[in-house]
Amino acid sequence: MVVSKKVVVLDYGSGNLRSAERALARVGADVTVTADFDTALNSDGLVVPGVGAFAACMAGLKGVYGERIIARRLAGGRPVLGICVGMQILFARGVEHGVETEGCGEWPGTVERLEAPVLPHMGWNTVKAPAESVLFAGLDADTRFYFVHSYGVREWELHPGDGFSEPLVTWAEHGVPFVAAVENGPLKATQFHPEKSGDAGAVLLENWLKTVS
Repeated sequence: MVVSKKVVVLDYGSGNLRSAERALARVGADVTVTADFDTALNSDGLVVPGVGAFAACMAGLKGVYGERIIARRLAGGRPVLGICVGMQILFARGVEHGVETEGCGEWPGTVERLEAPVLPHMGWNTVKAPAESVLFAGLDADTRFYFVHSYGVREWELHPGDGFSEPLVTWAEHGVPFVAAVENGPLKATQFHPEKSGDAGAVLLENWLKTVS
């Protein structure tokens, strides 16, 4: 008998919760949308969505102790997937309109406004994933994913020798290169929206679900 993996989409007042719920259910997850601390902490997998401003997302996350849930899950090696601003808040800080907000600090780095002729970066774009990527396994190099954002991480600040294992970083470009996805043991994240990326997004979510035990 195949047992569905229990995945929580964290409801902290930000994100396309129902879209994420439907996309995960499509690839076979048993999905719950909740802000309950214990349910989110003890689920097989946790998805942290996010849309809008970095500061507002961090305030909402702290309102449900989401940063503690993420940290405790990662300390136990339990999978977490951040999406869009849910990825951005995993970094050390975000800067919007000259105001700096502290993030979760799981990775060093600054989320800042992209330099591009047209913002937001909205629509389909390709990415450059490392050959060893788990999330992008089985997807062609010209596969497109759906982005909606004006801010991103333009410089990867973690380097070999920092005392951390080197994550796999996927890049995309809109005016300037920016981080499109990160894979770092149990912590993975995408700047684009897999739940809005059709069949390609479904493959990525299925690949992630395979890492959830």
